[in-house]
Amino acid sequence: MDTLAGASGHRSHRDAEPIPAPFPQAVIDAFHARPELPAFEHRSRVLSRGEVLGLIGRCADGLRAAGLGPGRSVAVATDVTPEGFAVLMAAYLLGCRVTGLRPGMTPAHLGYVLSDGIDVLVADETGATPELLDAAREVTVVRLGPDLLDAHLKATGELTAQGRPEDIAMVTLTSGSTGQPKGCTQTYRSLALNWAWQPARWTEGTARLAARYERYLLFGTLTSAVIFEHLGACLMGGGTAVIPEPPLAFPQVFERHRITACLMTVPRLHHVLDVLRTDRVDTSSLRALLVAGSPLAPHRLAEAARRLGPVVHQGYGQTETGMLTLLTPDHMAQWPDQVYDSVGRAWSGVELDVRDPEGRSVPAGTTGEIWVRTDSAMAGYWKDEEQTREVLRAGWVRTRDVGHLDEHGFLRLTGRARDVVIINAIVHYAGAIERALAAHPDVDQAYVVGAPDERTGEAAHAFVVPAEGREPDLDAVRALVAAELGEASVPATVTVVTEVPVAPSGKPDKRALLSRVTGPLETA
Repeated sequence: MDTLAGASGHRSHRDAEPIPAPFPQAVIDAFHARPELPAFEHRSRVLSRGEVLGLIGRCADGLRAAGLGPGRSVAVATDVTPEGFAVLMAAYLLGCRVTGLRPGMTPAHLGYVLSDGIDVLVADETGATPELLDAAREVTVVRLGPDLLDAHLKATGELTAQGRPEDIAMVTLTSGSTGQPKGCTQTYRSLALNWAWQPARWTEGTARLAARYERYLLFGTLTSAVIFEHLGACLMGGGTAVIPEPPLAFPQVFERHRITACLMTVPRLHHVLDVLRTDRVDTSSLRALLVAGSPLAPHRLAEAARRLGPVVHQGYGQTETGMLTLLTPDHMAQWPDQVYDSVGRAWSGVELDVRDPEGRSVPAGTTGEIWVRTDSAMAGYWKDEEQTREVLRAGWVRTRDVGHLDEHGFLRLTGRARDVVIINAIVHYAGAIERALAAHPDVDQAYVVGAPDERTGEAAHAFVVPAEGREPDLDAVRALVAAELGEASVPATVTVVTEVPVAPSGKPDKRALLSRVTGPLETA
């Protein structure tokens, strides 16, 4: 059995409730109940739920033949396709520990992940890059097409979930901006209790949101916990996941495919609004546009609501927890002058608490760290006992975000308890970027700050102090960061300074550095 030292004390506050059938049995049962409904519209193909069940069965047969079963581990690298979804469901049916490999991972990160107890790697034509195959030299590689689907033309085994409740089911990798990717783990129990995949536990509000996902635009990567979660809301609500031919043009894709629901980042919303200011695009099919990943300015949220109508939702969540809060059009209509600066109220099955540095709850309106409790939270960080103990506390998850709750239960985020920059909805740790910059021989000191950015939500800006007698080659400095942490971690700007301002505490004054990017900041 997969276990996580340091996570054994993390149990749900609903331990007395009966545990549903193992994940993904609810998915299999729902597809069996209505096999004629379309599940995926992939470019020119429409696949029914019955056809997807056939794909899942064939993949499961192939994975069994490769020696996989409960407690075994599989890494998956596929494009966003019905087949990619099928192989994930098949691996979960067999009770495996499934690690999704994100597109664009560096060779060093791939080697690190694949060397950590992975039994089998499954890849399709898109995922099987030379870098991936080179990193997988010591791992059994199974090709999705020839080894699974082509070799098993008809499913023979039963589609019965075998996952053991406390086994690790899903490992979602972070960006690797700390040097190596961290794995947020979820057990089969937590996946079975996840709001998106368990309609038997849906509240009226959950069902109302899922009903808007009749035609859900699916893009990006299936390894994203948030994309996977909202795909569940679509499929379990009877909707169709629409995967158009790339590249996608926003917002024109809404009109062309009559999309009813879409999940997007703040920078993409900025692009949509920019287009709608000059071009006439029919977005009337939209019923739910959920924006998440980084802070959205109130005036931009108001503009989106004006241009798109009562369809815009703002969500807040983490890979460690899933969706935590949601600001809905109903909230904005009921409190038009009060909630545009919030991220909404606690989502179904989520408890929120704001606490002081000693972990004590504070009154409404008082700022503190956000603590959350939910059945679908992670079990811990894979093989990282220290970080697990830091974040998981007696069934609660420390988000390390700072904010406050108002008297109506709306959450407002005011900062972060950790030094990070969120670029394109991905967390990047400033310290890791600083260490990479300072590793260059021309650099004596390096400091990184994050500032709002219309294109990427936030951007990293670096300030470097040259080593004595040196003149930094900034292109070489950027290349070193890219080699160490990946292209996404390269700062948007690198500025050479002779010295770094010092705060009264004696520490480098990052607030003063940030003002050089954004202009003078108001005193808190």
